[in-house]
Amino acid sequence: MNNLFSLKGKIALVTGASYGIGFSIATALAEAGAKIVFNDLKSDLVEDAMEKYKAIGVDAHGYVFDVTDEEMVNTTIARIEKEIGAIDILVNNAGIIKRIPMCEMTAADFRQVIDIDLNGPFIVAKAVIPSMIKKGRGKIINICSMMSELGRETVSAYAAAKGGLKMLTRNIASEFGEYNIQCNGIGPGYIATPQTAPLREKQADGSRHPFDSFIIAKTPAARWGTTDDLKGPAVFLASDASNFVNGHILYVDGGILAYIGKQPK
Repeated sequence: MNNLFSLKGKIALVTGASYGIGFSIATALAEAGAKIVFNDLKSDLVEDAMEKYKAIGVDAHGYVFDVTDEEMVNTTIARIEKEIGAIDILVNNAGIIKRIPMCEMTAADFRQVIDIDLNGPFIVAKAVIPSMIKKGRGKIINICSMMSELGRETVSAYAAAKGGLKMLTRNIASEFGEYNIQCNGIGPGYIATPQTAPLREKQADGSRHPFDSFIIAKTPAARWGTTDDLKGPAVFLASDASNFVNGHILYVDGGILAYIGKQPK
């Protein structure tokens, strides 16, 4: 059974894994035996992350590139294959969100979110798939979202991008499944990270932040998720344990998508 989940000898590229969800997933893949490659836009972020990985005993290899720049991606993937080896596991994690009411959002802002959150995974996947075909195997994990299924005010671009990423996931599975390439998605729920910390701070009177109360009420687990909650699903989808799982979105949301909510008293 342990061999089913082992990633020993595999090379995993996790985009945007300098911190947060990407860092946690990369750490989990490393703990399962994978060699970690990651990227970020700026060299200082990559260098800082390398120190963080080193501090926890992970031998990670960092590269600077923009997931939306096809030429840069192709050049860097070729360099990674030469210096480290062909990618066995790709986790398309890099992404942004802009919380702007739709009628106040510019087309340029909308395009930027689509470019990073949807075009980026397309570009990076396209760069690694040929080598996966040659090796006769590969795992691609796209970090989707509950917004692949739900809408919410102020996130029109993000929801559009993540809904598109869900369908890109299914299409990659459909087009390359015959080559023993599995492409699946992880849809995180609301995850406690430094970025969401202000939404969980206690109010002056000791009560919960209104958004915190909203999330707790909507989540059957009655808590925010943690980045550690994503580790097991990531290892599963990266390992031989999921060899016949393809085109699936695994929602790690504490049950939000299954829940209609409590009846008002």
